[in-house]
Amino acid sequence: MGDPGGRPHQHGAVRGLAGPPVTPHAGTRTPGPAPETGAPPTVPGQAAAPQERAAAAPGQGSVLRRGALMAAGSIVSRATGFVRSAVVVAALGTGLTGDGYAVANTVPNILYMLLIGGALNAVFVPELVRAAKEHKDGGAAYTDRLLTACTAALLLLTAVAVVAAPLIVSAYTGYTGAQESTTVALARFCLPQILFYGLFTLLGQVLNARGRFGAMMWTPILNNLVIIGVFGLFLYVSHGSGGGLTAGETRLLGLGTTAGIVLQALALLPSLRAAGFRWRPRLDWRGSGLARPLRNAGWLVMLVLTNQIGYWVVTRLSTTVGRHAEAAGLAGGAGYTAYSNAYQLWIVPQGIITVSLVTALMPRMSSAATDGDLGAVRRDVSYALRSSAALVVPATVVFAALAPWLMGAFFEYGRTTAADIEVMAGMLVAFAPGLIAFSGQYVLSRGFYALSDTRTPFFLNLVIAGLWAALSVAAYLLLPLRWAVTGMAGAYSVALFAGLAVTAYTLSRRLGPRAGSRTGRRATAVGTHLRLLLACLPAGAAGHAAARAADRFGDFAAVGAGTAAIAAVVVLLAGPLRLAEITDLLDSLRRRTGR
Repeated sequence: MGDPGGRPHQHGAVRGLAGPPVTPHAGTRTPGPAPETGAPPTVPGQAAAPQERAAAAPGQGSVLRRGALMAAGSIVSRATGFVRSAVVVAALGTGLTGDGYAVANTVPNILYMLLIGGALNAVFVPELVRAAKEHKDGGAAYTDRLLTACTAALLLLTAVAVVAAPLIVSAYTGYTGAQESTTVALARFCLPQILFYGLFTLLGQVLNARGRFGAMMWTPILNNLVIIGVFGLFLYVSHGSGGGLTAGETRLLGLGTTAGIVLQALALLPSLRAAGFRWRPRLDWRGSGLARPLRNAGWLVMLVLTNQIGYWVVTRLSTTVGRHAEAAGLAGGAGYTAYSNAYQLWIVPQGIITVSLVTALMPRMSSAATDGDLGAVRRDVSYALRSSAALVVPATVVFAALAPWLMGAFFEYGRTTAADIEVMAGMLVAFAPGLIAFSGQYVLSRGFYALSDTRTPFFLNLVIAGLWAALSVAAYLLLPLRWAVTGMAGAYSVALFAGLAVTAYTLSRRLGPRAGSRTGRRATAVGTHLRLLLACLPAGAAGHAAARAADRFGDFAAVGAGTAAIAAVVVLLAGPLRLAEITDLLDSLRRRTGR
C-alpha cells in the first residue's frame, strides 16, 4: 500500500525505520567527521563499557531534536503526499480505474517488503552499529559487502517481478479483459520501483547509522511533487474523460510514478557524500560475517510474508467487493481504493511521531544491546511508548470524532462524491482505535530488533496476521457490500491489539522488571495510555460537537474547530491527570516561545 510520504508501507511490520554512530568511511578509509551527537569515538574493534556507552550516547534532548527534525520532514512529506493522493483520486476516482492504478502501484511495494524490504529496515542499522564497534576499519568493508549483496538481490527480484507481472496482478485481483490488461501494463511500468525502494532504504539506513536522519524524511517530498505534476498533466491531456485508460495515458502514469521513486532514492546521494560515505562494491562475501544478518533477515522475510498473506486476503476481497458494488449500482466506491485512502490518512501520526522518535532512538538501543545493557534498552522502549502515546492517542480521537470532515477535506475533489466520502469516513473510524496498538507494536518490535532478535517477532506476528485474515474473511462473508471492507479495517484494529498484548508480555519478560518496581515497564506505559484515554474521551465529544457547529463553513473549518477543541480539553486535563508527557511538552514549548 503506497505511503503519502513516498516510502514503502510496512503493514504491521516495518515502515520507515532506523541508528551510536558508525565511523564514516570515505574512499581513502580515513576517519570521517565526528557524529552529530558530539559523542567521543569508540576505539575500533573495542566495545565500550556500559558506563562509557551511556556517557557517549545522545541524551533525551538530542533524541528529541533529531526526532523533531525527522517529524518536520515527515509532516511536509505527508502534507504533499495527501495533495498527491487528492490529485490521484480527482483524476481516477474510487471505482475500477482507481482500483487498477492503486493495485499496480502497490504491487512493487508489496513485493519489496515481502522479499527484502523488511529485512533491510530492521537488520541493517544494528549490524552497522555492531560492525563499527567490532571491526578495526570501523565497519567500512562490512558495509560495502552488505550493500553489494543487498543490491544484487534487489536487481534479481526486480527483473523477475517485471517478467511475472501478469501472474502477480492475477494473484491480487480477479480482473479480466481490458481491466486486467491495463493493470498489468501499469504494473510493468511500476515494478522497477522495487530496486529504487531498496536503494532508498539501504542508503537511508547508512545515513541513520551515522547519526544523519533528515534526508530520509525530506527526500520523499520530491517524489510527491513529481507525481502531483504527472497527474496534473494527466488531468490536462485527458480533459476529465471517463472510462478506462488509453495506452498513452497508461504509459504516462506508470513511468511518471516510477520516476518519482527514482528521484527520491537518488536525492540521498548528496547527503551520503557530505557524510563521507563512498561505496565500493565488494563480492568477497565468504567468511565476511554476513551469515548472521542473513539469518536474521530470513526470519523477517517470513514475518513480512505472514503480513502479506493477510494483506493479500484483504486486497483480493476488497477488489472483489468493489466490482460487486459497482455492478449492483451501490453509491460510493466501497472497494480497495477507499480502504487504501482511509489507511493512508490513518497511518500519518505513526509515521510522523513514532517512526521519527524510534528512528532517533534505534542507534542508542542497538548500542546498549551490543553492550548487554538491557536496562538501557528497557528505558528507551518505555520512553518511546510513553512519548509517542502523548500524541498518538489524541490523534486516534481526532480520526474517530472528525472522520467525515477529514475525508472530505482531503479527498472530496474531481470524481469523488459525497457517497465516496461517507464510505471512506466509516473505514477511517474502523481503523482509528488500531492506531494506538500499531504505534505500540512498532516500538516493541524495535526493542527485539535492537537485541538482534528477529525470530521472536516472527512468531508473535502470527497472531496479528492470522487474526486479521480470519476476521477479514468473516467480514466479507457476513457483512453487506456497503460494510464489508469497513469490517476489514475494523478487523485489522482488533488484530493489532491482540498482537500488542502478546508482544508486550514477551518483551517485558525478556528485558526483566524495571529497577525499583515489581511490575516493571508495563505499569508505566499502560498507566500513561489509560490516563490519556481518560482525557481524550471527553475531548473527542467536544471535538465532534465543535466540528458540527462549524460544518456550515466547510470541511477545513470543521476539522480546524474540532481539532482545536480536542487539543484544548486534553491540555486542560493534562495537569489533573498527571500526564507528564504532555505537560513537559507544553513547558518546553513555553520556554522556546519565551526565548
